[in-house]
Amino acid sequence: MKISTRLKLAELFCGVVVAIIVGVLLFTTSQMKRELLKNEQAGEVLRAVTALRYLSMEYELRHEDRSREQWQLRSTSFSALLMGKMGLIDSGDTETIAGLRRNQEDLQKLFGLLVANRHALENEQGRAEVLKELESRLSGQISNKTQAMISDALLLSELSRKAVLDAQQRANVAVIAFGLLVMLAVAATIFITLKSVTQPLEKLREGTTVVGAGNLDFVLGVHSQDEIGELARAFDGMTEKLKLTTVSRDELFKTNEALAAEILVRQQAEQKARAQLERLNLLHQITRSTGARQDLRSIFQVVIRSLEDQLPMDFVCLYLYDQPQNALVVTCVGLRNEALVHELSMTENSRISIDENGLSRCVRGQLVYEADITKVDFPFPQRLSRSGLRALVMAPLLVESTVFGVLVVARQQAHSFSSGECEFLQQLCEHVALSANQAQLYAALQQAYDDMRQTQQSVMQQERLRSLGQMASGIAHDINNAISPIALYTELLLETEPHLSTGGRNYLEIIQRAIDDVAATVARMREFYRQRETQLTLSPVNANLLIQQVVDLTRARWSDMPQQRGLVIELCTELDPDLPFFMGVEGEIREALTNLVFNAVDAMPEGGTLTLRTRVAGVPSRDGQTMSRHVFVEVSDSGVGMDEDTRRRCLEPFFTTKGERGTGLGLAMVYGMIERHSANIELESQPDVGTTVRMDFLIPPDVAEVAPLVEADTAPLHLHILVVDDDPLVLRSLRDILAFDGHSVVEADGGQAGLNIFHSAQEQGKPFDIVFTDLGMPYVDGNKVATAIKYLSPATPVVLLTGWGQRLVSDGVGPAHVDCVLSKPPRRKELRSALTGIFQNGGVVAGTDLTYLVKDQ
Repeated sequence: MKISTRLKLAELFCGVVVAIIVGVLLFTTSQMKRELLKNEQAGEVLRAVTALRYLSMEYELRHEDRSREQWQLRSTSFSALLMGKMGLIDSGDTETIAGLRRNQEDLQKLFGLLVANRHALENEQGRAEVLKELESRLSGQISNKTQAMISDALLLSELSRKAVLDAQQRANVAVIAFGLLVMLAVAATIFITLKSVTQPLEKLREGTTVVGAGNLDFVLGVHSQDEIGELARAFDGMTEKLKLTTVSRDELFKTNEALAAEILVRQQAEQKARAQLERLNLLHQITRSTGARQDLRSIFQVVIRSLEDQLPMDFVCLYLYDQPQNALVVTCVGLRNEALVHELSMTENSRISIDENGLSRCVRGQLVYEADITKVDFPFPQRLSRSGLRALVMAPLLVESTVFGVLVVARQQAHSFSSGECEFLQQLCEHVALSANQAQLYAALQQAYDDMRQTQQSVMQQERLRSLGQMASGIAHDINNAISPIALYTELLLETEPHLSTGGRNYLEIIQRAIDDVAATVARMREFYRQRETQLTLSPVNANLLIQQVVDLTRARWSDMPQQRGLVIELCTELDPDLPFFMGVEGEIREALTNLVFNAVDAMPEGGTLTLRTRVAGVPSRDGQTMSRHVFVEVSDSGVGMDEDTRRRCLEPFFTTKGERGTGLGLAMVYGMIERHSANIELESQPDVGTTVRMDFLIPPDVAEVAPLVEADTAPLHLHILVVDDDPLVLRSLRDILAFDGHSVVEADGGQAGLNIFHSAQEQGKPFDIVFTDLGMPYVDGNKVATAIKYLSPATPVVLLTGWGQRLVSDGVGPAHVDCVLSKPPRRKELRSALTGIFQNGGVVAGTDLTYLVKDQ
């Protein structure tokens, strides 16, 4: 067999093997393209599902038609994508796509139910709670569906990447296997060929050496019938035509160069494919890392750190877009660029103007690549260029076609960014923008939840306060009825008994002040659940006198009761003798001091020292230019003290450390008094050392001591009066007080009895001049009594006595048939003023204006 035949057979074998290799490569390449297509389509599915989730959350938060329409448009496009050719033929992918289609159909139904539920919630207020619960469940189902669809999309992407790697591995294995076969075939052919032609070729080598040396008469003498023989005979005949049969070495060199170039192209293609896979893996890692974070700064730090670690970047920085100011704000820079950042003056929160720096294209949503920024005239690229940077890429962070940030990366070598890297940066910015937007939505949702929880707690506490106030208003009538006789008889004794001893008169005055404080406390208890309607009537206050009164009022608490338990509480008063007056309400300040004394005594279970102190001092104003004078009133104890947490919360309503013995309202009422007086309060306390409460009252420049008012002399009245009440003690005390002033008084126990007595007097021709009636009575209350009397005798004045007098005034619900309203406990001067105003001054015409003689408590 000829050598050419053997070589052709070997060539044919090698060609077959190469064809098989090419076929395998084409097949694996098509598989890689198909899997890459699947990966891209999985990315589209992921973006679509994420967009649906974002729009669902936005509609749940804002309930806007724009969100609903965008959701429907996005859902339609997503359905079209799922129904189109997805490039997926594997059974697993087909099942996943079918699951996505089913989930999409369910998601459309759930969103339709959510929209319908929102319309129903707006139109049917009676079913608000049920509809809100349904809306919450629909929101949860939508979130679960979208999360499942995101998982399916990520699964498709992961499977496609794995399939690409498997296809490349199969291609490499096929190339290696068939390459070994080719090498074996070539080696066998060479071995057989060399064995049959070694000797002839050795002679041919010898002949070429000789002929090359110039001996053209050399004859090989080979007579074989194969190609070697023919070559030898041709060699023998070539000596004469040697110059005409020279082989072209240039052609051989060009062939070798073409082969080397093709090998280089293949190597570059392989490197590009490997780099693309690495970038896809990096994009996947960054996406997973940013998806697990909920704050914007940590997301940006993950992106910058990943770019610095995985890609050779010399400068990385993230900016947020301030649209109103048309500027970029430096938000996060790489740790490796710290020195460069200071050199560029681009520290965090610094601003870069957009128009004058050529950044307008980037904030419009375009990726900007400058291969060599030394040729760009704008200030921002020139600033980077002066720091040694040459290549620049600026990628926008887009959410719903709106730019909210820019990623800037740069390298020191010009033309150093490839198109693949630019595409990778753009894809990265899309994922980062989505994660950042989700983080912002999460933060907004968390803030809304915190606000709602705080509001709910405030409402619950307000309801508790409202219940307390309503309960206090309900018992105010009974308390005022109980203390009315005490107040009236105490006042009567002080005014009509001139021979009282000094001690007895002091005791009666203390009782009178205590009654006033009780009435004021009852009236102010409602302030815990509604704002104060009336303004404080301020008068000059002598703090030293108030402290003396508080000492007398609380003597039993700090002296007698501790002594019964074998304890001693020493009282010390440090009063400034030159203390000026300040403006305030004596009753409220006295009550606040009483509460502070009680708290101080409770804080000294083993005894101690209670100190009451007053002083005056100058306090600089806020501008530091002037000084204002202040009165400081302090209550100190040497008791158990308070830790820092207790000190911060002790002024809150219902906060107490006394357990069942405390209500948590004492210091809260003190704080309320301080707020109403526009004063300040300071608390100094240390555990096991004691507590000092300091109240700071401003001294107005024009305050002066006010002389006691003297009632004007009035002509005596002798009236026939009917008093109607269901409390015998109140009836008796009112009868005695009015009778002492010279009036003829008739008592009536209850509303019906009062009407009967009034009607009988009318029939007998002895009508009453005026009627006093209680408001809260069983069966026939004061309103009904006043209405019936005005019906029988429109000219007869009616005075309404009530424990709800202050509330009656503030609520504006006074009855139309009442001429005057007096609060309980009434004062003698109030009774006299009412009678004088009605009968001597002519200030009231029955059935017209309503006069309220209610103390401002």
